[in-house]
Amino acid sequence: MTAVPDDATLTHRGLESETGQGRVLVIACGALAREIIALRDTNRWTHLTLTCLPAILHNRPERIAPAVEDVLRARQAGFDDVLVVYGDCGTGGALQVVCDRFGARMIAGPHCYAFYEGTTRFAEHADEISAFYLTDFLVRQFDAFVWRPLGLDRHPDLRDAYFAHYETLVYLAQTDEPALDTKARACADRLGLAYERRLTGFGDLPAFLAPRAAD
Repeated sequence: MTAVPDDATLTHRGLESETGQGRVLVIACGALAREIIALRDTNRWTHLTLTCLPAILHNRPERIAPAVEDVLRARQAGFDDVLVVYGDCGTGGALQVVCDRFGARMIAGPHCYAFYEGTTRFAEHADEISAFYLTDFLVRQFDAFVWRPLGLDRHPDLRDAYFAHYETLVYLAQTDEPALDTKARACADRLGLAYERRLTGFGDLPAFLAPRAAD
């Protein structure tokens, strides 16, 4: 697996296509870079060019749609297709409007938890209002994306106020790594929550990125 910074803005050029597929620009959240690169390299999807935006944008979801639009304006020309690997992610439909305006295809689902587990299966857990979800990325970056942004490093007494209505930390695992399982359990303990792990793999992501059959 290619190592990439977990919260980097990066551009990764695709190789010359060996499959005859048209060139595809993938615009994705930085939290998904590791998984997208793994799928691309494993499947030799050499027609893909990946551009990632900083994962920290999730703390200001109103900035996601404008950031994606900036990339589309700057880079869309010369590609046969554009894939946007974000769910709605709190944009209130604004990201879908941008994608529709530029003819980009956006993965289905309200957020990455849904498309990692599979949107159909995730919908079956719609009543899990007391669940707090983590992915591989969020387990690795728990302090940077959960603990410190909530101010719990400075005011740990706020934990019970923030998580009073949560009961379980659900770790949606993309990989079967014991070390991440151990770390996710520790995250649950820090938040005072019960722990559940679901091995999802990459969910709907491979099918979304896979080359489309010729029309």
